[in-house]
Amino acid sequence: MRPEFERLVEEIKQSVGLLRRHLDVDAATARLAELNTLAEDSNLWNDPQKAQKLMQERTSLEDSLSGIGRVMRELDDNVEMIELGEAEGDDGVVVEAENALKALKKEVARRELEALLSGEADRFDSYLEVHAGAGGTESQDWASMLLRMYTRWAEKHGFKVEYLEETAGEEAGIKSATIQISGHNAYGWLKTEGGVHRLVRISPYDSNARRHTSFSSVAIFPVVDNTIKIDINESDVRVDTMRSGGAGGQHVNKTESAVRLTHIPSGVAVVCQAGRSQHKNKAQAWDMLRARLYEIELKKREAQAAADQAAKTEIGWGHQIRSYVLQPYQMVKDLRTGVQTSDTSGVLDGDLDEFMAATLAQRAFGISPGAIEDMD
Repeated sequence: MRPEFERLVEEIKQSVGLLRRHLDVDAATARLAELNTLAEDSNLWNDPQKAQKLMQERTSLEDSLSGIGRVMRELDDNVEMIELGEAEGDDGVVVEAENALKALKKEVARRELEALLSGEADRFDSYLEVHAGAGGTESQDWASMLLRMYTRWAEKHGFKVEYLEETAGEEAGIKSATIQISGHNAYGWLKTEGGVHRLVRISPYDSNARRHTSFSSVAIFPVVDNTIKIDINESDVRVDTMRSGGAGGQHVNKTESAVRLTHIPSGVAVVCQAGRSQHKNKAQAWDMLRARLYEIELKKREAQAAADQAAKTEIGWGHQIRSYVLQPYQMVKDLRTGVQTSDTSGVLDGDLDEFMAATLAQRAFGISPGAIEDMD
């Protein structure tokens, strides 16, 4: 078999090895057998929500395990076809098998990406917070650009976006905002986006057209469902009410409908002003607080101390995860993975999948960005 085919076959085998390691085939097989037994229980659908989650997990495991087996069978079949075609001088058979191997490599790359979204909370919806750094109008405008970027990303994936809180800047942009992004694996996709984002551009607010550097931070945490139990002592939480600071009509702006909850032991604070009702906003704020505290515990268990610190430290030099340079050249570069592109307008319009995939791959497998192939 020619060297180029041997390299392609070896790359597919390595990718399958990564998949098997990440899935833990023995544990997954045992879990699938357990789920099959539970699915036969006639009382299963007495609790529809629990039953639905069980069936979703079973379907996911079946697809993952059967997919690995099918990839290996197709790999062996196409290797045999190539060897046979080369032996008989049949170039048509060789080309057909080569194309099949390339398609197989893309499928394995897709499955690699899906395997990265198998964490405990990846299936949940996600809260996303944006906070402007020091720098006044420049940073506040950059914060609003980031908010739009993630909103556009969510819309392109068919996710639902709900605004929960927004504090406008004095002249332009926003000081802070919180949105909820709802959709399959929303948190799994977004979880590596937390940190400080740096913008370099010619300022539209500078009459001398000088280049400015601005910083804003993004925080990501999962929307937990009722299967996750987070116990919070109400005496540890301070409740403050205030007038809404964002758009919402006369009623919202003239009544103290906005609610801030501060968890005193951890210092975590959340704000909700989405609804006209203080009662509704308070209930939503409690959900947000539980989610924040769950995220803290989740990150402890994931032992991602360095990544966590990036999202919590000073919003400025030395803590950024990604740079967006619009002047004097066009470049967006992720400082963790090295992935970069000159399509700055595309990125700011929500084209973020390449950056997310590379960071997820680095976190899950410790591999280079190039290990996840183009999905097209």
